[in-house]
Amino acid sequence: MVRVACLAAVLAAVLAPAAQAAGLPATVRALDRQMNRAGSGSGAYVVDLDSGATLYSRAPDVPRIPASVNKLYTTSTALLRYGEEGQLTTAVLGDSAPDDAGVVKGNLYLHGGGDPEFGRAEARELARILVTSGLTRVTRRVIGDESHFDRLRGGPDSNYGVSEWVGPLSALSFNYGFTVGRHPRFQKNPAYYAARQFERELRLAGVRVRWHARAGVAPAGAATLGEWASQRMAVLARHTNRPSDNYMAETLLKDLGADYGGAGTTAAGTAVVRREAARFGANPTMVDGSGLSRQNRTTPRDVVELLEGLDESAVAEPMRLSLAIAGKAGTLSDRMRRSPAKGRCRAKTGTLNGVSNLAGYCNGRSGARLAFAFLMSGVSVWTAHPLQDRMAAALVRYRP
Repeated sequence: MVRVACLAAVLAAVLAPAAQAAGLPATVRALDRQMNRAGSGSGAYVVDLDSGATLYSRAPDVPRIPASVNKLYTTSTALLRYGEEGQLTTAVLGDSAPDDAGVVKGNLYLHGGGDPEFGRAEARELARILVTSGLTRVTRRVIGDESHFDRLRGGPDSNYGVSEWVGPLSALSFNYGFTVGRHPRFQKNPAYYAARQFERELRLAGVRVRWHARAGVAPAGAATLGEWASQRMAVLARHTNRPSDNYMAETLLKDLGADYGGAGTTAAGTAVVRREAARFGANPTMVDGSGLSRQNRTTPRDVVELLEGLDESAVAEPMRLSLAIAGKAGTLSDRMRRSPAKGRCRAKTGTLNGVSNLAGYCNGRSGARLAFAFLMSGVSVWTAHPLQDRMAAALVRYRP
């Protein structure tokens, strides 16, 4: 028993420093140790949000590949432009309004407004809305209209084609671009597929539709017969950031282009995002919304400048809530479970071959509020994760 007690005392003495709060010099040393192991291809920047003081800096102005940290730029711009309560609308238009018998003479048009989560349940509810309003018959067909976006199905990483990571992009998204059934695959024609599925829901709801669906464009002046609003933008941002969903990010980017940049294209969306980021002093090189392209570049300082600005903005809370939680949720659910950082750090991960990044916010045990960016290139992902996790733990132990 004496030997066990002595061993316990020794272990306690060894482990105590890791559990106790650390001042600035000790915190810098702890961060330096991990960054030295990350190598020369890595950089970091940490700021105390309350004082504005720089807590740590290692190659903060060297542009690096952000990977999915790029989604911070996309989702924050979506929150700022649309507002946390903003929604994306899928509309049903008609060549005519229903007559007294509920008949639309001509076509119905399912016009996509860039809702990345529109699917079978939403189509069913939209059909129910039309039936409740009196619709009984359509003399022609349902036409799927995706003209709010261009027809490029992917981002620059796949030469704008469908890839295993994202696609097919469409303003008239349905089921995240996958077919419905036992063996889902990417849809070949999203607008047609969505129109066909909506036609099916109309028929199930008792509406007679004469001809089968196809893709097309609604004519100017078509009457609006019903609308379906997406989840709030705060929810869409969370559904993008926590699991690091590439499809969601690329769709939101095109939404921004369509609604605020003059065209529903990846290029127009990135221009909107860059302008918004510049308001906070961040100037990333950005070619997509998800971070899949290795042409994207940003610096640790850029990322932290963005995080600082957002912390003082109207969307501070929904932006924080959109991030993965150390040891609890999202892409960080399996990391830092036994760390002081558990539940105290919210961050966006970023991973590509040879690239591993972590950026976000930590609330220290002492009450300190910190924004950080750890961007590591030329590393093994499995080696980088423990380094970043230990750095997050050091931030949580920091005492001003």
